[in-house]
Amino acid sequence: MSAVAELRRTTAASHDAVDAAFGAHDLSDAVAYRAFLIAHARALPAAEAAMAGLPFARTLAPRTPLLAADLAELGEAMPAPLPFVIDSDAARWGVLYVVEGSRLGGAMLAKQVSADLPHAYLAAVHPGGQWRTIRAAIDNAAAGQDADWHTQMIDGALATFALYRDSTV
Repeated sequence: MSAVAELRRTTAASHDAVDAAFGAHDLSDAVAYRAFLIAHARALPAAEAAMAGLPFARTLAPRTPLLAADLAELGEAMPAPLPFVIDSDAARWGVLYVVEGSRLGGAMLAKQVSADLPHAYLAAVHPGGQWRTIRAAIDNAAAGQDADWHTQMIDGALATFALYRDSTV
């Protein structure tokens, strides 16, 4: 089984829980959309900082500046990020899986945002073929690694889903 398939399988319940938590926001409503962005702003900067420990991650365009710009257009400052400590490269690959995978859902969510609201953050999709490249990089990093490495990768992904879930409270 590929590492990406392993991540998808072992984190499905956590992914569903985060989708349910954020799915409660009516993104066409300015107040609900602001709350949605603030919650993301409590999680994304910490997650992007954690995954930046991987040289591969530094080749990907960060979305924190886009999120900050959208919030600024709504008259909001970036909130303090939640604490988030990731201490292994294996776990960072799990973080990267969640953060970069969220771009896919963001593209669909951007369609729900009213045209008069800023949506650069949600509209920041991968350039053509980049998600395939990311999945291959995760699989390559995991190839030949032992069970402990895979556990750490999964734990990193689960911790990232928990970070996003916790940002909604």
